[in-house]
Amino acid sequence: MRILMVCLGNICRSPSAEGVLRHKLKQAGLVDKVFVDSAGIGGWHEGDTPDKRAQKVAKNRGYDISGLGARQIQPDDFSSFDVILGMDHNNIKALKQMPQGSAVIDLFLNYAHAERTEMVDPYYGDMQDFDQMFDLLEVGCDAIIQRLKGQL
Repeated sequence: MRILMVCLGNICRSPSAEGVLRHKLKQAGLVDKVFVDSAGIGGWHEGDTPDKRAQKVAKNRGYDISGLGARQIQPDDFSSFDVILGMDHNNIKALKQMPQGSAVIDLFLNYAHAERTEMVDPYYGDMQDFDQMFDLLEVGCDAIIQRLKGQL
């Protein structure tokens, strides 16, 4: 299974989701069965590490996302990944305007069967917004792990 997390610039939500899911896959003993990556709709931050606020909250929760680097989604991602998860409706709209492949495209929180559908972008917010993002990511990633256990 190959899962790609996508947000606008790949410096807040999607690399944080990648880091949380990787950590939880390792804990669940599924790290060898699932490959996780992240990308941005745009390439503005290509090569940049995640937002410092995201890194700080991640570190406080036991995740290390400091080594991740932003990249822009590529056309071959739509056929090399099984699932592409956008963080909000605008991400999904942009993804569906790109050349399609065999990947399932869904909202991260839909795929995780959460009550909310969109992961609000904390970029223009404060540390509390980043904490709330990680709260949702952890719940969502736990649900994804349960879903994967039933599929693998």
